Amino acid sequence: MEITDVRIRKCKDKAKLKAYASVTFDDSFVVHSVGVIEGSSGLFVVMPSRKVGENEFKNIAHPIVTSFREKMSKAVLDAYEKVKDTED
Repeated sequence: MEITDVRIRKCKDKAKLKAYASVTFDDSFVVHSVGVIEGSSGLFVVMPSRKVGENEFKNIAHPIVTSFREKMSKAVLDAYEKVKDTED
């Protein structure tokens, strides 16, 4: 499975949430609402989730293979780096 497109939507006025990404796989399947978060040790990627309790969230979709998670995170963060300083 190859990542064929990553589209970034920057978030304004959000302290830690920097952007949302839509990631397309094999020009056939897309996952929306992949988040780019600014953490204490830098940027990281979070998968789309839904609220299931008072303070609990559950991922809707996520990679199950570590190497693919790393590949996807790199693609999203690389795409974010290209647009982070641009005007909307």
